[in-house]
Amino acid sequence: MVAVKEADDPNTMTELIASPTWLAQFPQLAAVRDQTCLKLLAAAQTVRFKKSSRVFEDGTLCDRYLLILTGSIRVQKTTPGGHEIVLYHVGSGQSCELAAACIIGGHNYPAQAIAETVVQAVSIPRSLFDSLIAQCPPFRDMVYQHVERGISGLVSLVEEVAFGHMDARLAHCLLRQTDGGKVTLTHHQLAAELGSAREVVSRLLKKFESHGWVALHRGHIDLLDDEALRRLAGTTFE
Repeated sequence: MVAVKEADDPNTMTELIASPTWLAQFPQLAAVRDQTCLKLLAAAQTVRFKKSSRVFEDGTLCDRYLLILTGSIRVQKTTPGGHEIVLYHVGSGQSCELAAACIIGGHNYPAQAIAETVVQAVSIPRSLFDSLIAQCPPFRDMVYQHVERGISGLVSLVEEVAFGHMDARLAHCLLRQTDGGKVTLTHHQLAAELGSAREVVSRLLKKFESHGWVALHRGHIDLLDDEALRRLAGTTFE
């Protein structure tokens, strides 16, 4: 906090709350100057999660809202039979939409959230979240925008799983996950991204390889013909 003199009373000092540095990563909050908002936001704590640690467990109380500063979280659903589907990823400058929806609705977290990398995040306890929603309009608007975006993304996922062609969805996934022409996901991880079985993904990858589109290696996949994959990805709903 920074002590300054009030303009109308040179003998009176008041405490102004300095903006937490992490606000710069969230455009909706970066311009906040309201002292009530800043005081509440300054009460949030920074937390760190190790790679592969569980951030939220399926069915447990959702007692905090997270704003991701660095790293990535994977949100997935696992059936009793062990079948997995990735719902979405949360990266730097983003938040977990399901966590917000659960806190607002008073429900338990309905999925698993796992740290894909080392994650640094701002943790906002439920009581502080409620205060921010009630007293800080920019924060409230940001949360509602994130929830709306999350719902739209989940609807798109349902459409892809229900109506999309698996080969086209796999091509799109490979293009989305590539880093310099290399995809470092296992067949099992790709299947989870697509909500499919590993055997199905492996069979399609072999087909892609026979066309000369990819080269399969242990632990990674090289993309050899991005243009062919893009053409296939464009036929998801045809």
